[in-house]
Amino acid sequence: MKIRLPFLLSVLSLAGCHAQMDDLQQHIAEVQQNAQVVIEPYPEFKPIPAFRYKGEEQRSPFQRPKGLLPEATQVSKANCLQPDFSRQKQPLERYGLDALSIKGFFKSGQSVWAMIQANDGSLHKARRGDHMGLFFGKITSIQDGKVAIVELLPDGTGCWQEKPSSLTIASQAGDENNV
Repeated sequence: MKIRLPFLLSVLSLAGCHAQMDDLQQHIAEVQQNAQVVIEPYPEFKPIPAFRYKGEEQRSPFQRPKGLLPEATQVSKANCLQPDFSRQKQPLERYGLDALSIKGFFKSGQSVWAMIQANDGSLHKARRGDHMGLFFGKITSIQDGKVAIVELLPDGTGCWQEKPSSLTIASQAGDENNV
């Protein structure tokens, strides 16, 4: 009974209160009477005639033109270092030196071979005189856990400069110092 009495009193006191909303409703009615709603009409669009492509018998615009451009030829200067462009590329010339790592060495007869793994997982063998790298690199020696390479870099004047590089058994594919 003690709990019911305060609850009953609070309910009765709230029931006696009601908000006076007459002035609020009068203000809303005035605003609605004075408000002018202006909605712009949609713009009229002129119909555009459909485009009909009439070049079915012509070359596709997504294919290169044939015979219009001369084939690029390598211009070589006399009396300066040039790579052999007519030589058949070897498998290790598809990779930059930073994408190659040495997995081991072996000797067969008088030749020393290096087992080189590319970053795509393929394993290749190479010996002195083989080519590797993207810049016409040629293996000059394989010894002491290291493969010495001489690459040819263009100097911008039509000549090429030699740049020595090396791969060691400690270097891994992707290393910055692997070039």
